[in-house]
Amino acid sequence: MKFVKILALTAFAIVGSTAVASAGDAANGEKVFKKCVACHSAEPGKNKVGPSLAGVFGEACGHVEGYKFGAGYLAACEKGFSVDEAFLVDYLKDPSAKLSEIAGSKQRSKMTFKLNKDAEIADVIEYLKTL
Repeated sequence: MKFVKILALTAFAIVGSTAVASAGDAANGEKVFKKCVACHSAEPGKNKVGPSLAGVFGEACGHVEGYKFGAGYLAACEKGFSVDEAFLVDYLKDPSAKLSEIAGSKQRSKMTFKLNKDAEIADVIEYLKTL
């Protein structure tokens, strides 16, 4: 009986954490995105130090025309991934670690900025979906 309770609590925790990760607010995300505008634009075709993030959500890696991606990003791109929620949750927390995980070897991201709060990450992801 104790095992069943532990199993049920574990399942609830997993489902609950998934729901929290996807429960972002785009309006709050737009506010959080102000931390990103030093390097990224929300305007299509307007690349800065980082690529424009307009239309990036759901696209294949490296799709931003006219932007020169770093070696770490390109190494991960060779393995193939999409800029989706699963990718962004980890990438926004630690860009180099996520690229290294995908590439299967140590990689560095040009992006050194990290978001540490799960709520901010969820909100920014929801905002990116609107661009």
